[in-house]
Amino acid sequence: MVGVGRPGSEPLREQRELFAQLIAQGVDNSEACRRVGVNRRTGTRWRFGRTIPSSSGLLLHYPAVITTRLPVISARYVSEEERVVLADLACTNATVTAIAAEMGRSTSTISRELRRNASGAYGAHEAHRLAAERRRRTRPRRVALDVELRQFVQHRLDRGWSPEQIGRVLPEAFPDEPSRRLAHESIYQALYSRERCSSANYGRGGWRRRARRRPDARGAGGLATPMVMIDQRAESVRDRVEVGHWEGDLIMGVRNRSAIGTLVEGTTRNVILVHLGQVRTALAVRDALIAMFSALPPGLRRSLTWDQGKEMNAHADLSRVVGMPVYFCHRSSPWERGSNGNMNGLLRDYFPKGTDLRAHTAEYLAVVAAEMNERPRGILGWSNPAAQFATCLPSGAAAATPRHRRGPRPG
Repeated sequence: MVGVGRPGSEPLREQRELFAQLIAQGVDNSEACRRVGVNRRTGTRWRFGRTIPSSSGLLLHYPAVITTRLPVISARYVSEEERVVLADLACTNATVTAIAAEMGRSTSTISRELRRNASGAYGAHEAHRLAAERRRRTRPRRVALDVELRQFVQHRLDRGWSPEQIGRVLPEAFPDEPSRRLAHESIYQALYSRERCSSANYGRGGWRRRARRRPDARGAGGLATPMVMIDQRAESVRDRVEVGHWEGDLIMGVRNRSAIGTLVEGTTRNVILVHLGQVRTALAVRDALIAMFSALPPGLRRSLTWDQGKEMNAHADLSRVVGMPVYFCHRSSPWERGSNGNMNGLLRDYFPKGTDLRAHTAEYLAVVAAEMNERPRGILGWSNPAAQFATCLPSGAAAATPRHRRGPRPG
């Protein structure tokens, strides 16, 4: 009997073709996957490809197998179907006003369409081709022409700033040069186009825009000790009107064998990174948090909110020694500590997934925290967390994350 080999991509060809048709029709990824009968992650991989680490440490990108896309064009532009109608009406020698009334368009739109796209008789498909060619961006981007502006943007990208943060400081950096002000979308477009600002990667993993992770994608925790749930926090904590309430979590290294503690203050968004060394047991996390919070003034250690991870099994000792309550989020509810979750995503620029976090020293963690706290934040009116947190410290007190001169990132 002939052996049955491992199934290849052939059995899913029909599903891929149907999936491509649904995506081209505007059906969203999850719904298209449900109709075709494949996992949502499979559909995402078909559409965008995937990037995985290789044994050599390099990232390998496998391109998408679904390339069918319908161009998304604003309804304010004349569509190909409208041009067919326009061509039929033009053949009857109807006036521009009559054509505009028939099509529900302004007379200036119809007049401009005929003037631009008809050298003689108006042809719908030829006019659509000419309009599509004009939509192609032939003008070079400002970051490609302006060396100083490009260096300014690239320098901050290298420091981990987001395009929106960069766009917000450009008026202050170039107050008398309006031509050097960019919308953050212009910076994004420059990054994702072939005219990349320079050679360095930006942000959380490369140049492709990615779908957001589902809120329930993370597994539930396993905390066994009694907990005080987040619902019992005071209104002042939820409203962020009082400084000293922290959100915490761990970011994990390769195979969950190493970790770094992350703490974000809810009002100022100041981040503190907690060095755990070679172990990440509940006792090690407890001791590290006690040491960190003990260095803060009492007014800056009012509460801590965490998820239900096993690393917090000794939270009662932390509350007793430091004198601050610990609250816990509900399972699979990361939005309940959203500031910390957002910060953890940003920190992956410094601590990529799949790496050993034990390689980073406490000094390097302080450098990273200082850099994060110097970034302007929209939620703070484009001030930065370091400045906001400094106003909350008693006179003469030192910040919990001292500034260091930045050294090279560990390889």
